[in-house]
Amino acid sequence: MRSVFFSDVHARGSAEEAGACIPAFLRSIGGGLDHLFVVGDLFDFWFSRDGVVYPGFLPVIDALTSLQRRGVQVHLFEGNHDFFLADYFTGYHGIEVYTGEARVTLGGRSVYIAHGDLVDEDDRGYRFLRALLRSPSFYALQKRLPLALLWKLARRSSDASKAYLAKPQGGLAAKMEDFALAKFSEGVDAVVLGHCHLPVHRTFTVDGRQRHFTLLGDWLEHRSYLLWEDERFELHFWGAESGGPC
Repeated sequence: MRSVFFSDVHARGSAEEAGACIPAFLRSIGGGLDHLFVVGDLFDFWFSRDGVVYPGFLPVIDALTSLQRRGVQVHLFEGNHDFFLADYFTGYHGIEVYTGEARVTLGGRSVYIAHGDLVDEDDRGYRFLRALLRSPSFYALQKRLPLALLWKLARRSSDASKAYLAKPQGGLAAKMEDFALAKFSEGVDAVVLGHCHLPVHRTFTVDGRQRHFTLLGDWLEHRSYLLWEDERFELHFWGAESGGPC
């Protein structure tokens, strides 16, 4: 079984940013792939209606749906930047969308997967904002506004979020490792998280069994992804392997 995990591309629909590399990346890893897990924030914003999506996202979407048609099981997780995904991806393409965490079995191993934005329970301000933006009231409101206006506002908002993405992530990574250790005590064999933007892969032995903790990193800087193949987890960096930026 061969599976790939990645997260935090923050695609903005521009030819010069990391999201433009995703179609080439997906073509390069697609051969013999059984599962693809996109663990949140594939897009830097998301608003869609009646099958209409932000035009700059179409190359990424086409690459995902091409894998789906070829028999790869695509699992798409919502992040803190892209949510309300199911209307489009499940409704029009049959791609499974997770609004929160998931626990799957790969090769007899229990794998916990989540974007990770709820790991830091001390960030109450973010948790309030998250609940507000995902509420039925906000969902109904954004359905009434013109898509062009929503896309314009979302791009401005994502510009403002760059300051947050530039903050040191070491403290969050430590909290995520503690979170993973707690999950291991519940019998989970591997914990895979996004959101932090630091690529980390560590192996622990708990109760005589090998456990794996992975932060998937991002595609703004690292272009990192996790490969599960031949009963092994390995963290890779696509830029160096592909021989060029895309």
